[in-house]
Amino acid sequence: MTAPRQLHLNAFLMNTGHHEASWRLPESDPYASVNLAHYVELARIAERGTFDSLFLADGPVLFNRVGQRPSGALEPITLLTALATATEHIGLIATASTSYNSPYNLARRLASLDHLSGGRAGWNIVTTAGAEAARNFGLDEEPAHAARYERAAEFLDVALKLWDSWEDDLIVADKAAGVWGDDRKIHPPRHQGPYFRVEGALNVPRSPQGYPLLVQAGSSDDGKRFAARYAEAVFTAQQTLQDAQDFYADLKSRTREAGRDPDHIKILPGIVPVIGSTEAEARRNEQVLEDHIVHEHGVERLEHLLHLEPGTLRLDAPLPADLPPESAIEGAKSRYTLVVELARRERLTVRELIGRLGGGRGHLTFAGTPEQVADAIEKWFRHGAADGFNIMPAVLPSGLALFVDHVVPILRARGLLRTEYGPRRTLRERYGLPRPANQYSTEFSALPALATR
Repeated sequence: MTAPRQLHLNAFLMNTGHHEASWRLPESDPYASVNLAHYVELARIAERGTFDSLFLADGPVLFNRVGQRPSGALEPITLLTALATATEHIGLIATASTSYNSPYNLARRLASLDHLSGGRAGWNIVTTAGAEAARNFGLDEEPAHAARYERAAEFLDVALKLWDSWEDDLIVADKAAGVWGDDRKIHPPRHQGPYFRVEGALNVPRSPQGYPLLVQAGSSDDGKRFAARYAEAVFTAQQTLQDAQDFYADLKSRTREAGRDPDHIKILPGIVPVIGSTEAEARRNEQVLEDHIVHEHGVERLEHLLHLEPGTLRLDAPLPADLPPESAIEGAKSRYTLVVELARRERLTVRELIGRLGGGRGHLTFAGTPEQVADAIEKWFRHGAADGFNIMPAVLPSGLALFVDHVVPILRARGLLRTEYGPRRTLRERYGLPRPANQYSTEFSALPALATR
């Protein structure tokens, strides 16, 4: 008998919270972004809620002017390695760029995290848009959108070869014979392609999951093609149920056409829940945050996103009618389209749009009681819009604690969420995914620790 379908929940952690004004609240720690104890607390709260995973965004650039909100972030694989020692079950997903890394070093770091966490590592694969990042690596401008995805595809192919360069049963550990490993089971990639040349095998054994869970967050056409080929979980921003259903159906169809099982790609839209004991209290909590927005900062960020000259936007006017088309945008195409469509559809002024974006930068924001939040999650889950959600609390740690203590019990009572982690040990197992066979092995042989599923 098939087990009932259940939600996959991921906690998207961001210093004091996803709302840009969260750091100004009395409860918030302005130094949270470099405070390990803060992240340990968040990870343990999410684990108490039996979340599948937690996730850290990242980019090789200082995103905000330091006057706007807490800026800077600890390198995610380093931070997640520390969090692996403070948790037992929850998955640990790090963002890392294919544009500004080399396959060998990144494959090694991710395999190391998978070993140290006992099979809980995931990689959020990004191609990194923006000229600011490009200039940090000696480039005058960012590579074209299509070229970034071409490089990403080759990067993934090389990483997969590296993770498979040790067969699972390579280690013999025969002390009597003096044989530690079987050299015949090492497979150097000897890869030569347009972007990379990588000769030797990885210097880390094949990890507990075979390789980390592969996550992707781009929703452009190039991004969806890439996800259909590689991704096992997709983080996406959708504003309406219909848009989410369309995205879900499209990506599942593309995955099937790519020769993969559509159940092996989990789609998790982002949601920013603002919770109150009553709807009125939730609205007040939301308004407190909006009242702390510095609109000048919002205008600056919006002009940058929309590729407009400084001083173009007026707070109490709508967006200009003559914005550039998506085809002319080289970075963050899907986010550009989402923001423009939101503003046009709801006839928002720039001031109103900044308020809507302040909580989740284009992700769905929802203010309500725990029951209303659970209802919204269940509706999208049951109506072909989501396999789960990327939970993005507006304020941390309080918003995550409210969700775990008040929304999670409702989801459990409805049979939508596990009550305990159970025997499944790895992040792949929690996402209902098989451990991948080694591409160089003649037959698949599971590691002893993973022999039972």
